[in-house]
Amino acid sequence: MWRTELPEALVASSELGKRVMVLSGLLGEATRATVTRFDLTGADFDVLAALRRSGKPYRLKANELSRSLLLSTGGTSNVVNRLVSRGLVEREPDQTDGRSTYVRLTPSGTSLAEEVVIANSKAHDEVLSAVPAELLDRATAALRELSEHLPG
Repeated sequence: MWRTELPEALVASSELGKRVMVLSGLLGEATRATVTRFDLTGADFDVLAALRRSGKPYRLKANELSRSLLLSTGGTSNVVNRLVSRGLVEREPDQTDGRSTYVRLTPSGTSLAEEVVIANSKAHDEVLSAVPAELLDRATAALRELSEHLPG
């Protein structure tokens, strides 16, 4: 018990941090199970979701994609290569900057992205199914407010 063993470790954020990590683990597990059904990795899913979320024409510059996913450019390139080989994304040159390329969802990539994002949302809903809607709304609002005070 930390209260007797190391009471100085019990700061105001201790319980919040632990509960957020438990919830993150449950939601992450649901996401992994979902994306596996679509023969995707978590990184594949992140790229497809980021491109779909970007709006039409569902494309981002490769460096924007890396930054938005917090991946190295090499890591992003490996994921994009895998998705290109499956016909889910394609690279296209930036007509205004010869040094840049865009990564764009193909029509089949757009369909798959939509299908897996919806399936993932349903999986997260299942994880939280026992939580009353009003409590979920309050918790979401509280975490949104908390996020406004965080760095970055």
